[in-house]
Amino acid sequence: MRSLRHLDLWGASFGGLIPHQLRNLSSLRHLLLRGNSGLYVDNFSWISHLSSLVSLYMTWIDLHRDVHWLDSVSLLASLSELILSNCQLNNMISSLGYVNFTSLRVLYLPSNNFNHNMPSWLFNLSSLWSLDLGDNSLQGQIPSTISNLQNLSVTLGYLNLSVNMFTGQIPESSGQLKHLTLVSLFSNSLYGPIPSRLGNLSSLSYLYLHSNKLNGTVPRNLGLLSNLVRLYIGNNSIEGTVSEVHFAKLSKLKYLDMSLTSVVFNVSHNWIPPFQLENLGMSSCKMGPKFPLWLQTQRSLQNLELREAGIVDTAPKWFWKWASHIQIINLAYNQISGDLSQVVLNSTIFSVDSNCFTGQLPHLSPNVVALGMANNSLSGQISSFLCQKMNGRSKLEILDIPYNALSGELPHCLLHWQSLTHLNLGSNNLSGKIPELIGSLFSLKALHLHNNSFSGGIPLSLRNCTFLGLIDFGGNKLTGNIPSWIGERTHLMVLRLTSNDFFGDIPPQICRLSSLMVLDLANNRLSGFIPKCLKNISAMATSPSPIDDKFNALTDHIIYTRYTEDILLVIKGRESIYGSILPLVRMVDLSSNNLSGGIPSEISSLFGLQSLNLSRNNLMGRIPEKIGVIRYLESLDLSNNHLLGEIPQSIINLTLLNHLDLSYNNFSGRIPSSTQLQSFDALDFIGNPELCGAPLLKNCTENEDPNPSDENGDGFERSWFCIGMATGFIVSFWGVCGALLCKRAWRHAYFKFLDNINDRVYLATVLKLSWLRYHFRRDRISLRCPRSCKQERMEERGSGES
Repeated sequence: MRSLRHLDLWGASFGGLIPHQLRNLSSLRHLLLRGNSGLYVDNFSWISHLSSLVSLYMTWIDLHRDVHWLDSVSLLASLSELILSNCQLNNMISSLGYVNFTSLRVLYLPSNNFNHNMPSWLFNLSSLWSLDLGDNSLQGQIPSTISNLQNLSVTLGYLNLSVNMFTGQIPESSGQLKHLTLVSLFSNSLYGPIPSRLGNLSSLSYLYLHSNKLNGTVPRNLGLLSNLVRLYIGNNSIEGTVSEVHFAKLSKLKYLDMSLTSVVFNVSHNWIPPFQLENLGMSSCKMGPKFPLWLQTQRSLQNLELREAGIVDTAPKWFWKWASHIQIINLAYNQISGDLSQVVLNSTIFSVDSNCFTGQLPHLSPNVVALGMANNSLSGQISSFLCQKMNGRSKLEILDIPYNALSGELPHCLLHWQSLTHLNLGSNNLSGKIPELIGSLFSLKALHLHNNSFSGGIPLSLRNCTFLGLIDFGGNKLTGNIPSWIGERTHLMVLRLTSNDFFGDIPPQICRLSSLMVLDLANNRLSGFIPKCLKNISAMATSPSPIDDKFNALTDHIIYTRYTEDILLVIKGRESIYGSILPLVRMVDLSSNNLSGGIPSEISSLFGLQSLNLSRNNLMGRIPEKIGVIRYLESLDLSNNHLLGEIPQSIINLTLLNHLDLSYNNFSGRIPSSTQLQSFDALDFIGNPELCGAPLLKNCTENEDPNPSDENGDGFERSWFCIGMATGFIVSFWGVCGALLCKRAWRHAYFKFLDNINDRVYLATVLKLSWLRYHFRRDRISLRCPRSCKQERMEERGSGES
């Protein structure tokens, strides 16, 4: 084995510690252990003994235990290829201060955990052909000394620093690397203009600069890159005009993406490009107002993205035949018009949402997988579309045609569309009952029939659609009870039945929907109590985050295109469409029903709830004391009920609360004091006569307890004090009276004692009255005789004595 020169164990599914005895293979030149994700290294020093090693491939092997891995590897003077991707490495810093990679030509270290600046030793690798440090967390600026790597070759050479945390500008010196074929700097935080010197990279075939913060204009020098195949500069702050000059010599260009920039595409109407594109992405650019006629020269195009491109024009007649060869077409959010009645679509994905198309729905070939025509002016019977004849079995998975003027009832032909997973027929003029045969669409994940005129009940056959994750029947004329079998749909995330005529109790089986994030039953005739078991809905009992479910109905992928469900919800008193953030929404809306009883205290267990609307019901009792633990709550509406008592002090803990309505109840006491609560409008508390304190104008009295929590504190003690007094009185009273009734001698002695007390009181009273009467008479005689009268009497007494 000592003479072994080549060891390749790729994909052998080995696990455990790589034996140090490998160092004994002193003649080994190629060591390839890639694809054995169960292997790990504790000490990499043994690698330095393989002095003849030329190639080292250790992809997916755990090397993070040895922080000095670089020192060991750099001793391999003959090493030419070092590929250590996905090895959980944490640093590229040498403790020796230098490396000895004199022969290194290929250095691949992507998808590790580097989070420091690019080490200086990288720019001393004079023999380096190819450098890949992508998908790490490297920081700082890309140094200008990168131009030292001028030996990057034509055949294998590329520079990949994408998906890191680099800042600053792209160094102008990068334009000196004339032999580069690939430059990938996407998904960083680079800013400033695109260096014009990049136009000097005559061998460059792939340029990826998208998803940064680059600004300025597109350099004209890029039009000199005659070998350029892919140009991605989208999702930046680039602006200015792009004309024919920018594409003068790009005859090999296949992929062009300037999406999500402010670039104005200004070419002559008869321009014939020098290239044949396969992929064109110009979404959010200014391509209009006229429909770009030069597109018809592109015979190899497979993906056309012109979403929100400012086109205000009628689709030309040649477009539909030309488009039949394109796999993906996205023309959404323009103002393109035309009659689609006679159009036949063949694209795998076709989206013209929010345009001005008219006529009936187009005909489809079996190749169409996703069709989006929402928010146009399409009309006619839905049956004409669903019952069309097709040469082959339909592959349609997504049919998204809401906000049009389609009419009629759902026909039996719906059975022909067995591959449907997302069906959105909302906001049209459809009527009749929802047919039982809809339950034959076993693959359905999302079903929107909202804002139509459907009547009857929810068909029982829907229980066969076991993958259903979204049901939106809001805004119809449906009636009856909410079926209990809905609790069997364990993957259901959104249930919206608002604005119908459902009645009866809320079925407790709803509590089995552990994945439920949106429960909207508002504006019906539901009665009974709010189920206490709502606490069992685990998706609302944890912090809002996307649910990891392979049956997730809110998003889907076709080819590499992402489809996202959206739904109309009323949150914070505003009606809004929730799309990409829908997986993060947690809400319960039971408003405008006939619900009675109290708000169950168990609702406080829904810690992740963001919006709770129980307004316009007949609810009584108090707000649950622990409502403050629902820390993610942003909107709370309990208005127009019969709730009473004081507002719990814990409500001040709802720091995210920005919509509150407690009006028209019977709340009393002082509104809890907090900067947040006092910032709400007085109208949010109006209609509670006994409520006081800011923001209401009614002040609380001095003796009114300012702390609502006293209801459970001092108020609780006062209640027990009164109970104790009453109990003591009863015991004392019957203790005395019972004894007198049972003991005759005690009774006689007691009443004799009372007689003696009575006699003494009577005698004292008579004596006191006699004394008062005597003194009263004497004082009255004194008041009647003046001073002269008294003198005459004294003189008469004197003369008589004499």
